[in-house]
Amino acid sequence: MVSRRKKFTGFAAAVAGAALALGLCTAEAASAATDGAWLYTGAGQSGTALSVDLSSTGCQTLAQGAKSGTNLSDADIAIYYNADCKSGTPGSAGDSYFVLGSLHTGNFPYEALSYMVLSH
Repeated sequence: MVSRRKKFTGFAAAVAGAALALGLCTAEAASAATDGAWLYTGAGQSGTALSVDLSSTGCQTLAQGAKSGTNLSDADIAIYYNADCKSGTPGSAGDSYFVLGSLHTGNFPYEALSYMVLSH
């Protein structure tokens, strides 16, 4: 009985090691595939996904308004309710804007019209 158990234990360890190695490779591939940020035309990350250009730190005006976003990058993103990254509520000057932090999702209080990558 003892030798049979040792064989099974060795086999189980080999299977567990192979599964762990496969799991690590899969986790790395999944992480690389999801790194990025997107703004969505609908609330709750619904509607059309608009990709955020994380390589540009200048102001980016959106082709269409966004109501929510997902940020799976290491950058923070300032979301503006006016074109040209002007702070304030829609059509009004002020200091309002939304920061979509690293590894966060969110619904915006107003439709976003532009954004700027703050840090990377």
